[in-house]
Parts: sequence; structure tokens; C-alpha cells
Amino acid sequence: MRKTLLLFTLIAAALPLSAQDRITGRPFATRSEVLGQNGMVATSHPLATQVGLDILKAGGNAIDAAIAANAALGLMEPTGCGIGGDLFAIVWDGETEALYGLNASGRSPKGLTLDYFEEQGMEKIPAFGPLPVSVPGAVDGWFELHTKFGSLPMAEILQPAIHYAEEGFPLTELIAWYLQRGVSRYERDGYPNIRETYLEQNGGALPGEGEIYRNPYLANTYRRIAESGRDAFYSGEIAETIAAFIEEQGGFLSREDLATHTSEWVEPVSVNYRGYHVWELPPNGQGIAALQMLQILEGYDFSNIEFGSAEHLHLFIEAKKLAYEDRAKYYADMDFYDVPLAELLSDAYADERRALIGKQAGKYEAGEISVGETIYLTAADGEGTMVSLIQSNYRGMGSGMTPPKLGFMLHNRGDLFTLEKGQANTYAPGKRPFHTIIPAFVTKDGRPYASFGVMGGDFQPQGHTQIVMNLVDFGMNLQEAGDAPRWRHAGSPTPTGTPGQGTGRVQVEDGISYETVRGLMDKGHSVGFGRGAYGGYQAILWNEANRVYHGASESRKDGQAAGY
Repeated sequence: MRKTLLLFTLIAAALPLSAQDRITGRPFATRSEVLGQNGMVATSHPLATQVGLDILKAGGNAIDAAIAANAALGLMEPTGCGIGGDLFAIVWDGETEALYGLNASGRSPKGLTLDYFEEQGMEKIPAFGPLPVSVPGAVDGWFELHTKFGSLPMAEILQPAIHYAEEGFPLTELIAWYLQRGVSRYERDGYPNIRETYLEQNGGALPGEGEIYRNPYLANTYRRIAESGRDAFYSGEIAETIAAFIEEQGGFLSREDLATHTSEWVEPVSVNYRGYHVWELPPNGQGIAALQMLQILEGYDFSNIEFGSAEHLHLFIEAKKLAYEDRAKYYADMDFYDVPLAELLSDAYADERRALIGKQAGKYEAGEISVGETIYLTAADGEGTMVSLIQSNYRGMGSGMTPPKLGFMLHNRGDLFTLEKGQANTYAPGKRPFHTIIPAFVTKDGRPYASFGVMGGDFQPQGHTQIVMNLVDFGMNLQEAGDAPRWRHAGSPTPTGTPGQGTGRVQVEDGISYETVRGLMDKGHSVGFGRGAYGGYQAILWNEANRVYHGASESRKDGQAAGY
């Protein structure tokens, strides 16, 4: 009897664990897809999802819903986003039946030069404080989207977030945890206005899970934006407060930097992966790394390779290493550097790079080319418009620079420049830094198929590639594609000048079998676990035959997809 029990225990320990016993779908799925005919919203916070859905039901379209949900998330999830940060979006417009890309990322201060860092003896831009603060582009992004596609008045769109900021809302478990960690760290390090913004407005202490959190300062800021438009933020009193505060802290972001800011409408770029066109935005973001990975992986027949096997992960990891070497060398602001997009995404280049992959873990150099914490949401409406939108403050809550009585923290995207001269992403005044946040979109036969994103900084191209493969190669539905166990390779060089670490390290999530781990080790990979390393996913899929939206949301976080 004892031998039988021991054998059962050993067998059970070798099997992937499942937290539930569903009668349909893959064993790792947490729930079914959400279905709706008239509209769908998927965000990382249930209340924000409901805000977006209410906007749709009130006659707004997908763009209105996305802006409303993003404003709500800036309040409800300040640990990852807010109007102190940047925004990117891909829109499928149901009227023109075309894709549009928006780069709403801000530029570095015009008065801050590379010489300043050299004079100060700095080899890297600090991660926190006034120096990594670039122009926050999110608000301008809202108004660009609204001017081109919106329907409801901006005052109506922002009203739900204003209401929640004034009246309060209960903190979720995850955000309460992040907020306690983030705010206590910024306060401990002596950053100004942290207490008055996050504590004094809530009785002097941060609420915990299920307790009510308020931000009246942010309500006032949103109200000014609703009444006076984007200029209230970029050339009015808000801009004056931001610029004066940064100058007081020893930084360089000026009123002129804010007043002259513009977003840019860009052409999304794509590759065809087994009949599906996968779309990303061109640099200064890292989206094309996912496209490069897919170009390499398309050369393998995954119908004969099991999901989650050592062979699957090995080929994926090697493709990632190759793409990220190019990412470090070539991805940057295309106004300052001629990124060789066509060559990087060409079939011939993918064939050349794929030929370098062997049966063992490899270390690679960038190819020779002739010549650069976050929230994700998606919304869709009854007219066929779908929007893929990502928005972030970077490094959790941001730079620590919280202007007085405005209710938000400024981001620290400037940290992603390198100070090494002569590189694609070298710091320059008025330049957009390399960006990690990327929205994605998939079309099939010229029609919309899926709008999705996977939050998680450096991980995002890996997350995008895993989702596409789960849908296309392994036949998963939209929720299963997000619930499937993930893995992450760390150790590639970055556009900030940080070198890689040999062949790097693979982090695997629960659900990746020990057989796979052992197989990866046999191939020369270093394998371990990572806490919170696997991003956060939201997605909407359009079933054209049935004219039904399928929604999915991240089981690892607080997200919700809802439709009607």
C-alpha cells in the first residue's frame, strides 16, 4: 500500500496542475470565451470594462469606449498607467474597412542634451526622478482618436472616470498589493507630493483590498480636460504646473515641450503567418520583434510539434534571441534613424536568420542590414470598429515625479534611451525613446480577425508571438490562447545599451512539464521560474460567419471581458 501511494504521489507531481475541472476546452482554461453580437470590451479591471460597455450601450462607439475605459484605468490602476504616460493604438475602422495606427508617444525635452549627461558623469539615464521624464502623450492620443473616429462628446466619455475619482471605488486584491508597494517606496525615497496625492485624499493611509480609494485631484484634472480639450493639458494650467514642478526638481521638461507635442498617425506593418496577417506598429516601439519571430518560426511545421514541448520552446527561444539582437541594434525613433523595416521583415532575411538555429541553445549577433508596468485594452462595436490600445507609465507607477494637486504621476520612458554615442537609440533632444508597449491586430483575407495585446515590458513581443501560435498552430480558442502556460526568455541585449547574458535564462510558468524543462536543459538552456514575469492579456475576436464577437481576458490579473 505504501509503495502504491508513493508511486501515485510521484506521478501526480510530474503532471501539470490544474485549478479547476472543466467539462469542455483545454485543461488549463479558466473559463469560456465571452460572446456578444453588439459590442465587446476587454480591460485589466472589471469596473473599467463596465465603463466601456456602458459607453457602448449609451450610443458610443469602440473608440469612445476605449478612451472611457483608459481614463478609468488611469484612476483604478495607477500602478501601470495614467495620463502621465504614453499611448499606442491600432484601429480597424468599420466604415472605411481599413487599419490605422497611432503613435502617441512623447519626445525628450529639447533643452536636455547628451552633453549634460556626460558633464554629470552619467553612463545611464536614471530610472527615477526628473531626468527620465519625456512628454506624456496619452491625452493627445485620446483626442487624436476621438477627432478621427469618436462620436460622443468627450465630457460624456470622461464622466464615469470623474465620478469614480470623486466618489471612490473598491480596490481589487492585485492593485491594492501593487499600490501599497509602489506608494510606500516612492514616499520612503522622498519624492514630493506622494502623500498628498495618494494618502491624504484617502484619510491619510492607503486603502486595502475591498476598501474605497478616491482621487479628487485626478477628477478635477479630467474635468478640465473634458471642458477645455487637449490644450488644457498641453498649454493651459496643467502644463504650467507640470513644467514648473519639473524645473523645481532639477529636470528639463518645459512648457514649450508640452505645447509643441504632436502624436503621429502611422502605417501599421505586417507579416503573413500561415494565412493570417499579424499587424504591429513600426518603431520606436518593439512590435516588429514579434513579426521577426513569426517570420522565423513559420519555417517549422508545428503540426508535428506538441504545444509546450521542449522542441516547441527551443525553437521559440532561439527565434526570440535572433529577433532581440536586431531589436537592440536597429529599433529607434524613425525620425532620427532609418530603421530597415523591409529588410528586417523580409522572407529572405528570415531564412538567413533561421539557418543559424541548431539543436542546442545558441548565442547570436545582430544581423547585418544595409542601411532602430502597463495596461492593455481592446473594444469593439456593432458597426465593426475594433481598437487595440496600450497605455503605460513604465516601471510601475512611473518616475516618482507627481505634480502638485493634479492626481497623477509622470512616466519615465526616457530611461529607455542609451547614452552610448552613435547608436540608433542614443539620447537626443526632441527624440522619442525606444518603447516597450505595443498593441497588436490580426486580419485574415483582408477582414478583421483579432485585436489583442499582452502587457509586460520586454516580454511583450514574446507574448504576442505565443498568442498567435496558440491560435494558429495549436487551434486554441481566444481564452485558451491566453490561459495557456507561458514562458519567457531573459538575457538579450536591449536598446538602452544593456548587454545580454550569454544564452540567457528561460523562465517557465506552472503548467510547463518537467519533461520539457529537462529537455530544454539537455539543449543547453538555463531554466527557472519567474514571479509575475508573463504579462497580462486581453483580446477580442470577430467571427465573421456568425457575426459574433468573442472576448477573452487575463486570468493572471483582475481583467474582465464583457459584451452584449
